[in-house]
Amino acid sequence: MNIRYLMALAVVVTMAMSGCDNKDDGKLSTDLVTSPKSASETSNKQAAIKFDKEEHDFGSLLQGEVVSYSFHFTNTGNMPLIITEVGSSCGCTVGDYPHEPIAPGKKGDIKVTYDSKGHHGFQSRSLTVMSNTNPAKTILRIKGTVQTPDQY
Repeated sequence: MNIRYLMALAVVVTMAMSGCDNKDDGKLSTDLVTSPKSASETSNKQAAIKFDKEEHDFGSLLQGEVVSYSFHFTNTGNMPLIITEVGSSCGCTVGDYPHEPIAPGKKGDIKVTYDSKGHHGFQSRSLTVMSNTNPAKTILRIKGTVQTPDQY
């Protein structure tokens, strides 16, 4: 090896070593960890949502019929449950949810309304429930078979 290469290497190593801040004795910082399941928890307080069921079958529907179903849930965690959004896979499906926090052990409902106007045959829709739980997303499903008046 030539002398210039060794000197350049020594300068780079010296600069790298002087820029290090080893105040944590080589331990990794957990400041950026956001998932309580992936880090050692100092607190196990968490909201948890448990649905009685996560799928509902409306069976046979007459085209144009508007039907509703309420998904019942319980906050099985030890912190208030906050549902921030219920999104649907189609504009024909709307989810109505409680906007106030649900205390631990208390129950609530997410009412789903499906409008079959313009649809026919087997239909399946999903709703995405976003909340302060881990995981933050829960998927609910509705399905049914929409029949035209001549099929009903």
